[in-house]
Amino acid sequence: MARRLDDWLRHLEEAHPVKIDLGLERIREVARSMALLTPPFPVITVAGTNGKGSSVAMLDSMFTAAGARVGVFTSPHIHCYNERVRIAGREATDAALVAAFEAIEQARGEISLSYFEFGTLAALKLFHDAAVDIAVLEVGLGGRLDAVNIIDADVALITSIDIDHTHWLGETREAIAVEKAGIARAGRPVVVAEPDPPDSLIAHLKAIGARYVQAGEDFHYVASGDGWQWSGFGKRWDDLPRPALAGDHQLANAAGVIAVCHCLTTPWGCTRDGVARGLRQVTLAGRLERCRDGFEVVFDVAHNPAGMQALVTVLANEPVTGRRVTLLGAMADKALPEMIAALAPVTDAWLLARPDTERAASSAKLSETLADILPEARMTTFETVPEAVLAARQTLGSRDRLLVTGSFYTVAEARARLCSGTDRM
Repeated sequence: MARRLDDWLRHLEEAHPVKIDLGLERIREVARSMALLTPPFPVITVAGTNGKGSSVAMLDSMFTAAGARVGVFTSPHIHCYNERVRIAGREATDAALVAAFEAIEQARGEISLSYFEFGTLAALKLFHDAAVDIAVLEVGLGGRLDAVNIIDADVALITSIDIDHTHWLGETREAIAVEKAGIARAGRPVVVAEPDPPDSLIAHLKAIGARYVQAGEDFHYVASGDGWQWSGFGKRWDDLPRPALAGDHQLANAAGVIAVCHCLTTPWGCTRDGVARGLRQVTLAGRLERCRDGFEVVFDVAHNPAGMQALVTVLANEPVTGRRVTLLGAMADKALPEMIAALAPVTDAWLLARPDTERAASSAKLSETLADILPEARMTTFETVPEAVLAARQTLGSRDRLLVTGSFYTVAEARARLCSGTDRM
């Protein structure tokens, strides 16, 4: 019997002995056998600690507005695997993904591939089959040894560099920066949107001969009222619309994305009007996403201290007449004390829950950490996210705000239960 997509995903989760298996030898060999290593379309690869998803969404929106047929590969997904692969604004169908997985299974022979490696190859195959005009690939973890790095990007984008995934990437910004810089190539442009890059990043880019373009040196942006200004490459664009994604931090992402557009020679060009349309039309689930369910709900997939701080910077300027309640669920390997400390200024009460994944911190661990930092904190613990959502619906009123954050898993479970699609803002 032919496997359905759900069957394939279960198989991929169990087939490879290591869930996160950094390295390019195995996947490169399979990609070579499938003629996927040299795409007939330009490729943009995006790495960074935070801002990757937003930058990818803006690139997709801008190039689509300019008339391009764009292929996008992102991770992780929120509700269904199909979200990871989009072509011309549409998620890949179950049938297309299954056909791609079957082709990879046949091509790999005795070579074992991880879940993410299968997904990367599937995306590349579907982009080839669909004859996309351009592809945007989001790094899953790090950069240097991430599966998408088998492709020599025409332009690389490094969004931000902060402390996260230390078990795999290193304990310092200097070490992490080198991993991110691994997506750059000699003689090709790499846009560094991080305004304060570690010395190790620049040193690596110089050593390999990459053409690096630095925020604050080669391009600049300035917020101005309801709009903003971008300058670089001998141009200045005034009165640009702010991105449809909330938060002033998105201006840094947008500035880097515009620089990428100028680095890439394409038939669609990089015009002010196309960029403006893309900024107005961009959407991205789970990033300061709002809805109402009898009370205000804010979903944000922030899962490290820097991401939390960007989220809090926005919410701190939005007064709430009722209670500010945070539903927090996070992975056990994250910087939990720092994440909680960042959220404290916008939280009056806490709902602590364990997302449904083996990597998650228990609600007991979250409550212990919270009590250490804020002994007087009002908190309630739950075994599951759905139980926390039910409690929120039973106790919150119309003037209250519920923030759901801490991980993609937490947002996914809560988002599936809060608000109808028509209530999302």
